[in-house]
Amino acid sequence: QVQLVESGGGSVQAGDSLRLSCAASGLASGNYTMGWFRQAPGKEREFVAASSVWGTTTYYARSVKGRFTISRDNNKNTLYLQMNSLKPEDTAVYYCAARPYYKPYYYEPSHYDYWGQGTQVTVST
Repeated sequence: QVQLVESGGGSVQAGDSLRLSCAASGLASGNYTMGWFRQAPGKEREFVAASSVWGTTTYYARSVKGRFTISRDNNKNTLYLQMNSLKPEDTAVYYCAARPYYKPYYYEPSHYDYWGQGTQVTVST
């Protein structure tokens, strides 16, 4: 049974940093690309960042590029999202997700097979 469990969310001030973690179990990391998505109240789930199978290639949404860094440790089956210079508009529930490596669109939620339960990030002014 595949499980993705996020942690590290919280309430911070604008300009602060947070590091999210996603512990994966039940899947072979070498077969899945991994991504982070977020969903704010009343909005659709949106792509944040994605990492190739071995972490050699990363992708970012324009809104977070230069502030967020995605990384993964396949030995620990863990995905990370380092978030710096947080802004109030980053407030959302953050989800990690796993996508079979052969599916083409890293930014498309429907291409991800497995999802975590989400962790809340709240950024205040």
